[in-house]
Amino acid sequence: MGFMAIKAGRRRIDGAAFEKRVLMIASGLAGIGVAAGDAVALLMRNDTCFLEATFAIQHLGAYAVPLNWHCKADELLYIIEDCAAKILIVHADLLRGLRPRLPDMIAVIAVATPDHIAEAFRVPHESRGVPAGLRAWDRWIDEQTPMQAPTQPAPESLIYTSGTTGSPKGVRRKAQTSEQAILGETMRARVFGIGAGARVLVAAPLYHTAPNLFASRAIRKGELLVLPPRFDPEGLLQHIERHAMTHLYAVPTMFARMLNLPERMRRRYDLSSLSFVLHAGGPCPPAVKRAMIEWLGPIINEYYGSTEHGPLSFSTSADWLARPGTVGRAAPSATISIQDDTGLQLPPGEVGEVLGHNAACSDFTYLHREGARAELQRGDLLMTGDLGYLDADGYLFLCDRKRDMVISGGVNIYPAEIESVLMEHDGVADCVVFGIPHPEFGEAVMAIVEPQHERQLDPR
Repeated sequence: MGFMAIKAGRRRIDGAAFEKRVLMIASGLAGIGVAAGDAVALLMRNDTCFLEATFAIQHLGAYAVPLNWHCKADELLYIIEDCAAKILIVHADLLRGLRPRLPDMIAVIAVATPDHIAEAFRVPHESRGVPAGLRAWDRWIDEQTPMQAPTQPAPESLIYTSGTTGSPKGVRRKAQTSEQAILGETMRARVFGIGAGARVLVAAPLYHTAPNLFASRAIRKGELLVLPPRFDPEGLLQHIERHAMTHLYAVPTMFARMLNLPERMRRRYDLSSLSFVLHAGGPCPPAVKRAMIEWLGPIINEYYGSTEHGPLSFSTSADWLARPGTVGRAAPSATISIQDDTGLQLPPGEVGEVLGHNAACSDFTYLHREGARAELQRGDLLMTGDLGYLDADGYLFLCDRKRDMVISGGVNIYPAEIESVLMEHDGVADCVVFGIPHPEFGEAVMAIVEPQHERQLDPR
C-alpha cells in the first residue's frame, strides 16, 4: 500500500501492520462465511478498525455497509435487514439498545470502544468493553492467519442515502472495469489531490461517501492518515500543526465553526503545511468560503456530486474567486447537462435541472429498487434533482434542490440563494429558508434564523 501510518487517538498503526491485519481480518470473515457480493455492516465512529474492516471486506469482493451511528435502532435495523448483512462489526458502546433486536442469523464482532473515542463522546466505562459471548475484535484478529488467496475485484462500499423522501436506499456499485480504473485514477488524483507524501486529516464521519473515499485514497496513495474521534474546531488546528498535515477534508459547517474561533486562537497555530483543502457535502455560503480563502490561502477546493453520480464538477480557489458561487467545471471523465422538464438541453445562463454522468464510476443500482434507479436515467445521463445553470465557459452554478424551489405569484424563488444572503450577516450562525402556503401568492417564503452566540437579531 505504500503509506506510513494511520493515527487515531493514542493508537498508531504502520502500513505493514495495517496490511497484515487487513489480510487476517479477510481470512476471519471468510471463515464466518463472507463471500464476494455479501454485505458486512459497520457501526463505528472514526477509528482504525473502520478502515481495517473496509479494506478486508473489499479484499473478499464483498460490500462494506457503513451505518450512521446517529440513527435510531429502527433505522439501523432497516438497513441491516435490507442489505442482508452477514456480519455486524460495531463499537461496543453502540450495541446498547440494538443487540436484543438484531436478526438471529447475523454474527456480531464487537470492538472495545477506545479511550479517546469514549472520552470524546462521554461513554460510560461500563459500556466500553466487549459484552460477554461476543467475538472481541482484536482477540479474534489475533486468531486468524493472513489470507493468501487471490482477491476479487474490489467494489466500493454499499452506501445508504439519507432517505429524505422515504426509506434510505442502498447504492450498490459494480466493481470497476480496467478502463474505469484508469479513468478513476486520473479523476481521483485531480479531485482528491492526494499523492505521495500526503499527510491527510479526516474529521468528518466515515459513514459518508466523500470522507470515506478521501480516507481510502490516503491509505492507497498518501503517507499519513489522522482520524480525530470527532470534529472540534480548535482540535483540528492542533492536529494540523502537530502532524504537519497537508490535506484536509471538511464540510462547510466545519468551516463556519473554525471561523467562529477567536482570532487570537486561529493565529496561535502554524497551518503552513496545509496545501490542499477539499470540501463537499452541501453548499458553502460565499462569505464563509471567501473568509477561508483569505485565512488559509488559495488552497480551498470543492467538488460537486453525489453517492449515485460520483464527482461531477471540481472547483479551485482561483475558479471560485473569478466566478463567485461556482462549483466548477466538469471533473475528469464527467459530463454535465442542463435540461428542462422535457429533456431539452438549455443554453448557457438558463436554469434547469442538472444531469450528469462520470465515466470513471461503475454503474450502480438501488438495492431491491431497480425501478427507482431507472427513474433517474435520461439518455446517457442521470438526473440529480438539483437546479442550476452553466455559464458560457462551462462553469456550473447551483440554485437549489428542485423540490425546494418556491413558486410565489408565478415567480421561481430559490431558498438557497436567500440563505446565502442571510449567512453574510455577522450575527447569523445558521438559517433555513422554505416555502409556506399563502392565500394570494400560492406560496410565501419563511426563514428560521439561529443567531450567533449572545447576539440579538432585529427581525425588522
